Parts: sequence; C-alpha cells; structure tokens
Amino acid sequence: MNLIAETPTAEMDVIAKQAHEIDDELSKRSLALDPSGYFIIYVDRQQNLIGAKFYSNLINEKGLAVDPETGKPFPARGKLNRQAVQSFTGRTAKELCVEIFEKTQPCPVTLFDHAAYLGREAQRAELALLQQQEYIQD
Repeated sequence: MNLIAETPTAEMDVIAKQAHEIDDELSKRSLALDPSGYFIIYVDRQQNLIGAKFYSNLINEKGLAVDPETGKPFPARGKLNRQAVQSFTGRTAKELCVEIFEKTQPCPVTLFDHAAYLGREAQRAELALLQQQEYIQD
C-alpha cells in the first residue's frame, strides 16, 4: 500500500507541516557533544557528491567544545579557521556513512546520538543534492 500516492495533497501538506514542526522543536533540545569531534556536512554540486569534514575537539569541564591545541572554547556562531582532520565523500548518504562508520578505524564518532544525527544529515544532504535544493546543516 502506497500511502503517499493515496493521500490527498492537502492532507500531505498538513503532515509535512507537522513533521517540520516536530523537527524544529527537537532541534532546540540540549545535546551532549561528542568528545572525539564534530562534522561539517556539505553538498558538492560540481562533483555530484555529499561530503563530511571531521574536526577534532576536546570537551572541557563545563561541557564546552574546545580547541585541542589551545584549550579555548569554540564560538557557537561564526566561522572557525580550522583544518579538517579527515574528509569523507559519497554519492549517496549510505555510501558516505559506510566511509565514516565502517571503513574508518578507529571510528571518529563515539556517541550513538551523534551517529544517528550524521545519518539524518547525510540523508538531508542527499535529498538536497538530488532535488537541486539548498542544504543547510541542522
């Protein structure tokens, strides 16, 4: 049974709006930072790829991500001038996740919620690439 094909457009608009509202609310929750580092996900339209750049960090006693070299906290907003430790690319979200989680040892992700987040973001980036839409990491 294909629910999407059998659901009227107006009802799909309501469902999509509700899903967007749920995601917006969940994006406001507090998260524990992965002590191994963080990823910047991006879309490379010229190469038709999705990518992820991994940056290492440490977590200080206040729970803030800090630069491993200086010990200074990273700003919450704005650009950081840092060199990625590793870069990953894939033609699909699955291929990107295989590169990160299965082919890289040790795995740069140490928290399950961080892994789930990266999978969701990779899916969003893939969809943006396929639909020629802008991708902004959540």
